[in-house]
Amino acid sequence: MATLIANPTRIPVPGGKLLDEYIGRVNSKDAAVSIAHMRSPSGWTEPGQQPEFDEFTVVLRGSLRVESHQGVLEVHAGQAVVAKRGEWVRYSTPGSEGAEYIAVCVPAFDLASAHRD
Repeated sequence: MATLIANPTRIPVPGGKLLDEYIGRVNSKDAAVSIAHMRSPSGWTEPGQQPEFDEFTVVLRGSLRVESHQGVLEVHAGQAVVAKRGEWVRYSTPGSEGAEYIAVCVPAFDLASAHRD
């Protein structure tokens, strides 16, 4: 039978970003995939990382900056970005609107496998 995920779990993140995990290691005890709703304010930045997971991000509102060794992408509402495991990336929201987005990690995100700077 299908499993209802009634509510996400809010995971504390420094810098004013809101992270609500619906599916993943914390909320649903799923290690295969994580799906989270993110809201980051203008001026937010995250440490760079070289994760052991693929990350698929769909921007719903505002814009998300994604830096890699190959360059910088500005991902706007209605667009998506894929960061492959092993690739160094850094996410930020320097624009005045910040950003609202959905992040899907395969396998599921965990801090140890993110390999943050």
